[in-house]
Amino acid sequence: DPPRPLAPSRPAEEDPPSLSPLAGDQGRWQRGRLLHRLLQTLPDLPPERREAAARRFLAQPAQGLDQATVTAWTAEIMAVLALPDAAALFGPDSRAEVPVAGLVGSTRVSGRLDRIAVTAEAVWLCDYKTNRPPPLAEDAVPAQYLRQLASYGALLSDIYKSKQINSFLLWTDGPRLMRISAERLAPWAP
Repeated sequence: DPPRPLAPSRPAEEDPPSLSPLAGDQGRWQRGRLLHRLLQTLPDLPPERREAAARRFLAQPAQGLDQATVTAWTAEIMAVLALPDAAALFGPDSRAEVPVAGLVGSTRVSGRLDRIAVTAEAVWLCDYKTNRPPPLAEDAVPAQYLRQLASYGALLSDIYKSKQINSFLLWTDGPRLMRISAERLAPWAP
């Protein structure tokens, strides 16, 4: 029997505690889900149409959001999409929800990338973290998230041998884009 594949988004360790839906801001759960969806779909639109599309999506009656919330969340998502460090991740050559599988050494890896872009020089990968308190620095990122990014990066470096791998976490509680250095990820690669 082959060994069970490493599924980086389902690590063996426990996830850091999520923010409780009963502790204060109940909209945080809905917010994370909606922002994740917008980050998945908005980059497929021309940049000049993204803000209006985000506003329409958030303003749907089924979302149950007031106008102030629609405006605030639209501004947040547009700010993330406009970050200079995120240009490749959310550009026209990027893709959302991309399945990946393969061998890294003798370890089978299988997972789904929230966002990936391949440019002439580099591969850009990003995983979204929803309803988790974001750390302020990469040295405070939980081990299982580092292992997840390192596994994806190792798999992609086998495919794109001559390209630099750029890894990011996007904390939807903020939202905040955090680049994770190759040096920080190296000890966690399979």
